[in-house]
Amino acid sequence: MSKASCMNSILKCSCGTVPTPFVVLPINGVTTAGLPTANEIDNVPFLNIIPFGMCTTTVNPAVAAAGSPMPCVPVTISPWSDTATKVKIRGFPSVTEKSKLQCLWNGSITVEVSSQFIVDEK
Repeated sequence: MSKASCMNSILKCSCGTVPTPFVVLPINGVTTAGLPTANEIDNVPFLNIIPFGMCTTTVNPAVAAAGSPMPCVPVTISPWSDTATKVKIRGFPSVTEKSKLQCLWNGSITVEVSSQFIVDEK
């Protein structure tokens, strides 16, 4: 069993300097304890994925050019991976505390603190 990831779960990027809250809009139509619950396509930069402070990877062209950390501009073009196998929200797998999201600049985004309870996947 995994914890569902909902609005205000805390996300962390391996190349960012600051954890940020996960923004999940109520458009999915599913809430758990009153919080909108995320599915694998809740991965839109600046809508669902807020910048993580400064970006530290030289794979990011802005960081490479400056030679020092630059403001994070997340580029998440793929859906969340390692999502729930049986729990679906609007036809897409639910994001759990074990899910991951890849940034184009090599950052691995993970759920550091879930804001939700247990989801039974059995």
